[in-house]
Amino acid sequence: MFNIWNKRHKYSPRSQPGSQFLECEGAHAQPLNILLSHGTTTLAFRCSHGVVVAADTRSSCGALVSDPSSRKVITLHRHLLATTSGTSADCATWLRLLRCALRMRQLSEGRQPSVAGAAKLLALMLKGCAQKDLCVATLLCGWDCQGPGLHYVYSDGTRFSGDVLAVGSGSPYAYGVLDGTYQYDLPQAEAFLLARKAVAHAAHRDAYSGGNVDLYHVRPDGWVCVSREDLSQVYRGLVFRTEEDGDGKEDAQEESN
Repeated sequence: MFNIWNKRHKYSPRSQPGSQFLECEGAHAQPLNILLSHGTTTLAFRCSHGVVVAADTRSSCGALVSDPSSRKVITLHRHLLATTSGTSADCATWLRLLRCALRMRQLSEGRQPSVAGAAKLLALMLKGCAQKDLCVATLLCGWDCQGPGLHYVYSDGTRFSGDVLAVGSGSPYAYGVLDGTYQYDLPQAEAFLLARKAVAHAAHRDAYSGGNVDLYHVRPDGWVCVSREDLSQVYRGLVFRTEEDGDGKEDAQEESN
């Protein structure tokens, strides 16, 4: 039997979330050390026509799927998106604070900060809480006066930019797909297919990724939500297409012989 600690318990931000639970055995209660693992697959890459953003929708709590259709792409303003990886509550809270800070900067300066400026602002905010055991790993994807921008920010204040970035437990599998096909001048349709393919293959191999794949595109006139598709269907479609391509090549070789 599990009970939440009573109000006299003072929660320490450095404790694991599972340490708030007690195991009741008669008159004695012992704290349970439950490590709540989590994972995800989020990715983004820059192209000549904008930034393509994709993420799965499975939220996990330990070995349980807490939400199969959560949203891991958060809108900050019309030309800026952020992906969430890590602790959902931490990501949602700090990205909400970033949205407010960006709005205040816009009101005071008369224009939106650049994507790099937004990344630097979030990194400074998080660096001040580096000892609080936060778990925030986000990709800031936007369009500003310098064109498409993509920056990674971590909860210890780390930040850097890149053309292709993937975050989460499924990111190694996603990189395996992206590195073999990505080009900056990919046509829009091929870029969308690559993003969906990378998330689908990652979800197929990573137990903590799954559900659906959300696909967004950040363009000069703002971001658009392209699609939400079931990952199992996307993966089956990709496998079926590969089999058809293989059969077509074999038939062509037989005809040539």
